[in-house]
Amino acid sequence: MKDQKGVGRMWNLYKMGGFTPAIASMLGSQNAQQMAFIRNVNKEQRKQSMFDMPLRELEVVVFDLETTGFYPNNGDEIISFGAVLLRGGEIAESETFYSLVNPKRKIPKAIIELTGITNEMVQDAPDLMQVLHDFMEFVGRRLLIAHASGHDKQFLNAALWRTSKVNLNHRVLDTMMVAKWLEPNLSGYSLDDLLDSCCIPITDRHHALQDSIMTAKLWQNYLARILERNITTLGDLYAYLSKH
Repeated sequence: MKDQKGVGRMWNLYKMGGFTPAIASMLGSQNAQQMAFIRNVNKEQRKQSMFDMPLRELEVVVFDLETTGFYPNNGDEIISFGAVLLRGGEIAESETFYSLVNPKRKIPKAIIELTGITNEMVQDAPDLMQVLHDFMEFVGRRLLIAHASGHDKQFLNAALWRTSKVNLNHRVLDTMMVAKWLEPNLSGYSLDDLLDSCCIPITDRHHALQDSIMTAKLWQNYLARILERNITTLGDLYAYLSKH
């Protein structure tokens, strides 16, 4: 009877568009449910436009990933996720997300030195599917923000495709782009440069959650300056950024 119930659950998920029968047959019930959830969050995101949303009311998730290298299509893997929620200009520091990921490969020595994440630390960590499911559950349908977001988007997209055969539908706003518009004459736009420019204390760099919190403080600073320019909606902000 248990097997029949499991098959029934998976068939319901398949009917909801979660995954194909061939994929379902290859997965255990838990993995199948996680995949269905990720696909559904992504599908719902396509239906939503945030352009008319007032920036003062916008809920965003600022996130950061630590990885074994720079090339997700050449064997590099995510080793940690970090994220923090903001409501308007307020950081909800009690609403954070952090998890190590078992990359199922050795972490290079240079990455261990940079991040402090060792092979021993990740050997009992959850796998990518589990952490990705939990991360997407934390994000929901909110706007994503990251610094120099190309790296994080590349790895997030690769992870979504590998686990769930979907691409990321969430908008990702890059604080580097915002900084180049607000402060066009800076000599550098690394996270350290911008934190220093805004007098935000730098602590525990290359820890995914700490980098997320520092980037959230940077966004807080920029949001106040954006609102001072009478830019009130996300659509307005994108229109200004597209001209620079």
